[in-house]
Amino acid sequence: MLVVIDVQEAFRPAVKGFDEVVANTAKLIQGARALDVPVLVTEQYPKGLGSTVPEVAEHLDGVEPVEKLCFSAARADGFDLGGRDQALVCGIETHVCVSQTAHDLLERGVEVHVASDAVTSRTHENREVGLHKMEASGAILTSVETALFELVGAAGSDEFKQVQGLVK
Repeated sequence: MLVVIDVQEAFRPAVKGFDEVVANTAKLIQGARALDVPVLVTEQYPKGLGSTVPEVAEHLDGVEPVEKLCFSAARADGFDLGGRDQALVCGIETHVCVSQTAHDLLERGVEVHVASDAVTSRTHENREVGLHKMEASGAILTSVETALFELVGAAGSDEFKQVQGLVK
């Protein structure tokens, strides 16, 4: 399952590399859709932080965000991986909500992959701390392109062509 954490409007002026993370998150969602990988989206306190940014929301095709107050999305009411034992995680902020979600999923025995080019924090240092903590705890760091091509598995299919078009 692709888990998209808190890519919301209030973070736009506050976090480093916001536009790149938004673009990469949109690619992940489009790739997940092409490969029939389910998508779960969360929003941290949307009354205060706003909704998921339009550049991401336009690709959700009816996926309703799970609203949360807790930092770990895995602890939020309505968070459900549907029995899946692998999660590809992206979103904001790396050292808070993304990290706490990854740690909770790892504790549940879920294999966690973190798209390092689709996560960010307000500072570079906090982003790096979050990535380091997740990797040290057993999460696998990856990139958007790596994850999408691993999900495709081989060239020659329509799905491959769709993914190839996303990463060019």
